[in-house]
Amino acid sequence: MSYSPQVWGQIKNLSAKDLIRALENDGWIRDEKQGAIQVYRHPDGRRVTIHFHPGKTYGPGLLKAIFKDIGWKEEDFRRLKLIKG
Repeated sequence: MSYSPQVWGQIKNLSAKDLIRALENDGWIRDEKQGAIQVYRHPDGRRVTIHFHPGKTYGPGLLKAIFKDIGWKEEDFRRLKLIKG
């Protein structure tokens, strides 16, 4: 999945805490937790694994893979207030 430079510029620095808050606001439920690894499931069957390290951000490759698993598009980022405009 490819994001416009404007969108990527706003989401590339999301912390794990911000990402988890957005997941929960979107209806995802934490299913499992084992140390720093947290598994979230969506009622529609999607599943994503988040490595939680407070205050840390993800590298671009890992972040893109997480967003691919989540399935969010630009309108979802706006709805969840992760990006402006």
